[in-house]
Amino acid sequence: MTLTKLDKALQEEIFRLQTEGRAKPPERIITCYHPPERGLGPRYSLLGEQQRFLRMNSNSYLSLSNHPQLIAAADSATHACGVGPGAVRFIDGTFSYHIALEERIARFVGKEAARIFNSAYTSNCGLALTIGNPKTHWIGDQLNHNSIIRAMRIAGVPSGNKGIYAHNNMDELRRCLDGVGDDIERLVVIFDGIFSMRGDYAPIDKIMAITDDYAEKFKDGVITVVDDSHGIGAYGASGRGTPEFSGRTPDIVIGTFGKAFGVNGGFIAASTTVVEAVRQKADTYIYTNPLSVADCAAATTALDICDSAEGLRLLENLRLRTRQFREGLEKLGLESIPGPHPVVPLMVRDTKKTHELVKRLFENGVLVVGLTFPVVPKGDETIRFQVNASHTEADIASVLDILAKAISKQEN
Repeated sequence: MTLTKLDKALQEEIFRLQTEGRAKPPERIITCYHPPERGLGPRYSLLGEQQRFLRMNSNSYLSLSNHPQLIAAADSATHACGVGPGAVRFIDGTFSYHIALEERIARFVGKEAARIFNSAYTSNCGLALTIGNPKTHWIGDQLNHNSIIRAMRIAGVPSGNKGIYAHNNMDELRRCLDGVGDDIERLVVIFDGIFSMRGDYAPIDKIMAITDDYAEKFKDGVITVVDDSHGIGAYGASGRGTPEFSGRTPDIVIGTFGKAFGVNGGFIAASTTVVEAVRQKADTYIYTNPLSVADCAAATTALDICDSAEGLRLLENLRLRTRQFREGLEKLGLESIPGPHPVVPLMVRDTKKTHELVKRLFENGVLVVGLTFPVVPKGDETIRFQVNASHTEADIASVLDILAKAISKQEN
């Protein structure tokens, strides 16, 4: 047997994606990291390109991936225990570094316990598999991340046990709650903390003020869940994320070490009982090897840095550079979605102009993400910029200058 027939069918599917404008472009390959110098932030080399690039498309909000303390921690842990765990957690694949990270992230987000996963994506799936049952009803924001949507499908949540409210619309959330059937025993309200394509945030305080009114209606209560992958570490006065910014913390916090903390992996933080249930029931935890000890040691070190004077300095520079960029866009007369988060969308609202701006930025050594139809609706074409703590005032000024010249050329 060969793959000839399957290849032909898949080639047709890929061609359809291409003709519909939904195919991913070829992946650029980073070959080298160049440390900050001469008042500029780090630059990156790409395979086949001579110039060095400023990344304005990185989730590494605190710029910790190349921090010497993280590298040293990963190196030390690897020398102590090796490069891989050699088994799943319950077959002696649990190392002291896994436990240390779980205890550290639980303290960081203010929960009794935590369990780490290979990603926030698998964390969402694991939670749905753990707390869902035929008597559970799920309500989510219309713009929730794919991992939350996919988790519902993997857990087999029937369409009748789901509700969706318009983005950040509290009146619709209340209507969804009012519409839940009397046979439901457990209600889960789940939402992103930061919506990654827009940079706006869930009003957690308002969401929980509403869900508080329904707590006694259901046998197992109303459980609030936030996936704060883009908020944790990068948002709030001390980097505790959207819950800190909004003033209330949901019952369960899901997050990642792969964005602000600059490493890899995800987590679920909740009560001791919920976390033990995750350990017992979550397929995406049980049937896969865990993170390496290097990842765990580096992530634990990243959390320690976040809680230090250095971490506060990084957060402050992140806020300053984000404000500089947002104010710069406003001065240029360009449209964005307001908010203090370092995800800054530039609303271009035209496919051709979006492609032209992305190309012009690339030609000038700036990496960004352009989102056009049909990935986003016509009229919502966007360039997503992501500010990092290692960006300097000069970096942001240069990007704004490139945009100003590019926009001027488009208008002429």
